[in-house]
Amino acid sequence: MKVGDLVRSVTKPPARRIRAGIIVEMIQKKCWRTEVSGTKVDWSKIDPEPHAVVLFPDSSGTISIPVVDLEVLDESR
Repeated sequence: MKVGDLVRSVTKPPARRIRAGIIVEMIQKKCWRTEVSGTKVDWSKIDPEPHAVVLFPDSSGTISIPVVDLEVLDESR
């Protein structure tokens, strides 16, 4: 995945409609996953992971989403 790719979220349960957005930036962030690590948050136990900053046409800004939760629809050239 890279800046300019058209992507959609593949989180479960699926959204009511398929939302496609464009990646405008790639960043590293920590993400606490309660289903894996439990509900007691300890940021020192996890490492940052790649996130895409995605611009969706129906939102007023960008949203950062973990790369593992995205699917590329169209790769930019």
